[in-house]
Parts: sequence; structure tokens; C-alpha cells
Amino acid sequence: MIEIVQHYMSSVFEEFSLSSKQYEYSVSEISHKLRHTIEQTYAIVSVRGEISGFKSHPNGYLFFSIKDSKAKLEVVCWKNTISQLLNFPENGKEMVVTGHITTYPSWSRYQLVAEQLVDVGLGRLFEQLEKLKKRFLDEGLFDKDRKKKIPFLPEVIGVITSLNGAVFHDIMDRLKDRFPRLVLVWSVEVQGKKATKQVAEAINGFNKIKIGNNIPRPDLLIVARGGGSLEDLWAFNEDVVVRAAANSNIPLISAIGHETDSTLIDFVADLRAPTPTAAAEKAVPVRSELVSQINEENYRLIRAFKCLFNERQNLLDSHFERLTKAFPNNLMYYRANFIQISERLKHPREQIAQYCSIIERNAMRLDVALSRSIDNYSNDVKRISSLLYSFSYEQVLKRGFVLVHSINGKSVTMAETLHPKDHLVLTFHGQKTVHVSVNNDQGN
Repeated sequence: MIEIVQHYMSSVFEEFSLSSKQYEYSVSEISHKLRHTIEQTYAIVSVRGEISGFKSHPNGYLFFSIKDSKAKLEVVCWKNTISQLLNFPENGKEMVVTGHITTYPSWSRYQLVAEQLVDVGLGRLFEQLEKLKKRFLDEGLFDKDRKKKIPFLPEVIGVITSLNGAVFHDIMDRLKDRFPRLVLVWSVEVQGKKATKQVAEAINGFNKIKIGNNIPRPDLLIVARGGGSLEDLWAFNEDVVVRAAANSNIPLISAIGHETDSTLIDFVADLRAPTPTAAAEKAVPVRSELVSQINEENYRLIRAFKCLFNERQNLLDSHFERLTKAFPNNLMYYRANFIQISERLKHPREQIAQYCSIIERNAMRLDVALSRSIDNYSNDVKRISSLLYSFSYEQVLKRGFVLVHSINGKSVTMAETLHPKDHLVLTFHGQKTVHVSVNNDQGN
């Protein structure tokens, strides 16, 4: 077995020797390939160990080592990354360093470029923080369309913070310098077990104040505290505090910790300030600047009004001058038109004579037409009268017919209506009448 292994190793070495004769790397080439391979393989790694040899470079870089009982790894943290660190390196402290590994060909060394440091004891808190953050994100509590507009100049500002620290005084001093406002303070603990409940109650309490109450309702809320570790600021990550801030009907500014600190209340607040002092700056404008701006706008408005007034006055003068010149011209024009039109008009006597002539002509035409109409109607009446006379019963009797009617004057037109012994009156031409009786035999 040993001989086989030795033989195999000899074969590999021979093959490597043969291949190396075909191409020889320069030192720079092999160093570059090694660096490329390492950076690709360890583009992101997390290494756990003890911090040692920590020192800060004058240019702002951080250098330290992370070690265990058997090995040590050099670490560098660049200047632009330091402000994003959740924790700062401390000698003797066990931490998890996350970053990428690279090499330095000049010294044939490799090191870990740190991008994040986490205290091992804080691992569970970070895990819990990420779960809470994901939950609130899924619920839409971080959506931008939920955020309310911060009032330009609130009359009343509600401040939720501790009166024991410098935060409250910093806020009051900055408000006094910029634009003094009425401030209502709800004193709470900002760290520890009681802080969570007190901060949530303060936010809800300010929102329950009704307009017109003895205590004025704030137009703006500021939740503030100074900087601290993740454990110190944990109350502002709790579910009850985050939801109270998200459900606040009063616009809310969060000012928790320093600029690099981040809590979940910052994501649901209508505005996040990097520091409590910055929160006061975002709450109100600078009064002196506002007065200067108003004075400037007033000056510009007056100047614009004067310019507009002068422009309108010049325009009015121009129109007046044109109107003054145009009036005599228009008068002469309309006078000429009047004379021309008046010359075309006829004298009333002439017009009366003309209309009388027209009336006489029309009257003569009417007389002729009326005479013709009368003659036509007279001829029609004669023709109809002659026709009516020809159809009268006298003319019928004259042609040999007889008018038959009963003794009581009723006309008889059918023989079937007669009865035996009925008396009839026969009328002939010339109004001659004969009385007859009906025989028994109706057939004769």
C-alpha cells in the first residue's frame, strides 16, 4: 500500500514537472491568480473569535486581529465603513466579524476586510430584530404612503423623553433659538423594561387629547433619547411601541440615538431625525430667517405692485391719448355718414304722396277683383238655383208623377205599407188633389 501511494505521488510530480516546463508563471501572475481565487471563494465570510491588537490609524482606518487558541487573522476596517458598524472592536471581546478576504502580494499576506462587527452576546437580539422588521415590513407599516406631512409651524409640540438626560434640554434650547413654541413633555424612561410600556402610553396618551380640552392637543410629536447600544435602544424596537407610532394620528418625528443608530420606530415614524437636536430643527423653521424671508417677499411684492401700477398707468395714458385723438375723427366720420344717409331720405310729404298713390292703385285693383268675384259668385248662384229648381217636386209632378200621402199628411212610398180602407190623398201638377180609398184586394 505504501509503495502504491509513493508511486502515485511520483507520477503526479512528474506530470506537474512536465506541465511546468511548458509554462512558467511570473511572481505577479501567480500572486494575482491566488488573490482572484481567494476573493472569489471568500467574497463574504463571518469569522468568530477574540479581538486583539486593536489600533486606529491616523488616516482613520482600524487595524486589529481576530484569534482563537490555534490561529490569528489580520483584520482591517476602512474609513468609509466605520460609520456603519453596529459595534466597535474592543480588545479581549469575542465578536463576529463579517467581510471579505483579500491578499497583499507585496508581503504574501492575506487579511479580512471588515464590513460589520457584532458582539456575540447580541446575536439573538439581531435575529429577533430582523424577525420583527420583516413582520412589520410584510404588514406594510413601513410604506411611504402611510407617512403624514410634518406641519410647517406647529403651535404645540409634544415631546416624549426622559427629563433626567440632556436630550430634553437640547430640544428646548434649539426650539428657543429657532422658533419658540408651546411644548408639552411626557416624561418616560427610555431604557429598560418600563420604557416600552411608558413610551407606548405616552404616544397613545397624546393622541387621546381632544381638541378644545384644557390641555392643548399637540400638532407634532417628538420621541427622543440619546445614543446607546442595541440593548439600550431595544425599547424602541418593541411591537407595542412601533404600532403606537404607526397608529398615531399626530405626525411623529423619531430621534433615537445618534446618526448611526437605527431602531424600528424610525421606519414607521413620519420623519426620522439623526439626533434629538436635529428633530427640533426639523420641527420648526428659524424665526429670524422666516421673518427675513417674509420681509423679502413683502419687498418684492411691493416692488412688483409698483411696477404693475406704473405699467398700467402708462397703458391707461396711452389709451386715453388714443381715445382723445380718436373721438374727433369718429365724430367727423359719423357726421359725414349722417349727412349722406339724411340726403337719401325723402321728405315726409313726398313719402305720404307716394304711399297714397300706392294705396289708390291697390284700391282700384281691389275693386276690379271684387267685381269679378261678385259676378262669378252670382253666376254660380243662378246655376245652382236652376239646378235645384229642376229637381223640385213641382217639376217632377209636371212630368206626370203623383205625390201620395195619407190623410194625416204622411208620405206613402211603398204599396206594402197600405192597409184596406186606408184613405189616401193624391196630389197632381197644379196642386190638384184627389181623395181615394184602398180596396180590399191589395194586389190591384
